Amino acid sequence: MKKLGVPFLYGIVIAIGLIAYFLILSLFGLHANPVFSLFNPVIVGIGLFLAIIASKRKMGNKYKYQKGFKIGLKTGFIATILFTIFFGVYSTELNPGFINELLSVWDTSWHISLGMVLFTVAIMGFATTVVLTLAFMQLLKDSWNTKEVRKQQL
Repeated sequence: MKKLGVPFLYGIVIAIGLIAYFLILSLFGLHANPVFSLFNPVIVGIGLFLAIIASKRKMGNKYKYQKGFKIGLKTGFIATILFTIFFGVYSTELNPGFINELLSVWDTSWHISLGMVLFTVAIMGFATTVVLTLAFMQLLKDSWNTKEVRKQQL
């Protein structure tokens, strides 16, 4: 496992967390309720934060904002792809009636296919990744407001 990069390792851990949360909800019959997906960014956020921190420790002085941002994006994108694959397998093989159950929440006459649902799941994951990575990088970037910089400005 040490040979796996930080994004891949943490991406797998985030995906496992999302899958476990989804399966726990399915045990109670709550997985078709979209309200419970509001906890997904918490799982992704914890994983992204830990991945960025781990890469910052690993790189030491070589750590730059751009590298941390790339680590966050790669980690979240890997987790999103893995969870979307799981969601597709679950929706087609493990619980074929799940999509109809999920879509029964909305009263619509549109035909929504599995591909559209998977696309939505993936876009939500990618958007969550970008927003959380930007937020965490603001917290973890080096400050330019140091005594040395202020001396040079005077």
